[in-house]
Amino acid sequence: MKKLILFLGLLPFLSEAQFVRGPIYINNGVLDGVYIDEHIPTKKVIPHEYVRAADVTWSKRMWSSIDLRQKINHSLYYPLDKVDYAGWNRYTSIWSLWTIIRHHVLAGDLTLYSPFNPNWESWKDGDSFKYPIYPTTPDGTFYSDESFKESIFLYLGNEIVDPEAIPLTSMLDPTIDSMIQLDDGSWKVIYPPNDTSWFNSQDIISYTLKEDWYFDKEKSMVEKRIIGIAPVVYQKDVNGNITGTRELFWLYFPQCRYIFQNYFVANSKNDAQRMSLDDLFMKRMFHSYAIKESNIYNRQVDEYKAGVDALIEAGRIKSEISRFEHDLWAY
Repeated sequence: MKKLILFLGLLPFLSEAQFVRGPIYINNGVLDGVYIDEHIPTKKVIPHEYVRAADVTWSKRMWSSIDLRQKINHSLYYPLDKVDYAGWNRYTSIWSLWTIIRHHVLAGDLTLYSPFNPNWESWKDGDSFKYPIYPTTPDGTFYSDESFKESIFLYLGNEIVDPEAIPLTSMLDPTIDSMIQLDDGSWKVIYPPNDTSWFNSQDIISYTLKEDWYFDKEKSMVEKRIIGIAPVVYQKDVNGNITGTRELFWLYFPQCRYIFQNYFVANSKNDAQRMSLDDLFMKRMFHSYAIKESNIYNRQVDEYKAGVDALIEAGRIKSEISRFEHDLWAY
């Protein structure tokens, strides 16, 4: 009886949370499972411990890359989704990191920061969160604010394809714009020409993290704090050839935590022990390599090292920090 009361009491909240908090297992009063898995969809953010400036005796700013081709990072990459003419295809219970980010950016829950100065594209200082893209109305979203929609699409999709590039026959029925009459007199369902080209999950090749590594003398240990995260895609020329990579936009990670806390992360070993996406980042259950550290030249590793040498340099940067923490102790 107690379980039934709990189930009925959670139904109104969970049915609403399905559209706000993320995928859950209760739909129209049907429990898809043995028990109500309400821990992740309803959990709260565990705040970071307050750090006094006087307790930080050493710090280093780091930029790292999470390569989604590595198996340990597949929880952030899969399952893949796709946006096409038919709509947005998403898995019902587990979303990829890109699906979560895009969903809440469009809904206005996450503030998108441009990776460059919108007025001077050569100023690549967007990881300082200087250029936020806000809706023009207090409750504006991608779906209700046309100005916000135009601004934000530059960071979520490719260049708009000319609708005239896919001409339609003049026999298109004006009253049913998704039907077209063939020569034999029959009608065929079609979709309108593609005027947008969205980035899908398979287009995201990595995520760049901006972090602060610091030594807290109160706890006598080196701590790591994620400040920002940015999805990365391939940069291509007009012929589709890969010319490099580029960061789409930056997100302020402390704000992302309030979104990531309510989404499941796939666990290939045990479905009963799935964690939230926020837990994955807090426990650092991913692999990354250094692409930049704060330095007097303000340069990235790939600006002075290439190929295998760049990977060796990335390992050296992290090894120096580990050695620094180890040398603080006397045995």
